[in-house]
Amino acid sequence: MLAFYETSLSESWKRPGQALKGLLDNYTAVFLAGILGSLLVLVALLTSRLLAPFSRSAAKATPYECGMLPMGRVRTQMQVRYYLFAILFLIFDVEAVFLFPWAVTFVGVGKAAFYEMVLFIAVLFGGLVYAWKKGVLQWR
Repeated sequence: MLAFYETSLSESWKRPGQALKGLLDNYTAVFLAGILGSLLVLVALLTSRLLAPFSRSAAKATPYECGMLPMGRVRTQMQVRYYLFAILFLIFDVEAVFLFPWAVTFVGVGKAAFYEMVLFIAVLFGGLVYAWKKGVLQWR
């Protein structure tokens, strides 16, 4: 992998236009797929807006609760702790995503990658301890 970067750097000094052309050739399909995907989403949204029936009525504006008229306030406040639990879940889910490929290639990556992963886990553990001390993990 490192040899690829060294060759492309040495070739870019000899032929500056060729290195840029090679880089753009690699990403042309990605750019085209992104443009095509965005265009398809835009066409779908515009088509649904133009063809879908649209009418306002009091019955459509009423919240639906299993076929019965709503009782009491319709809108309720969500507690912040739900969002904090969701964010903590995402943080540790991302940690698991990074740990699995690292664990598979553990033998071949060397000592530097081991210490980087130890630092990564230490930072996440520090975040967990901070959240614990702030009382975020207590369900009230």
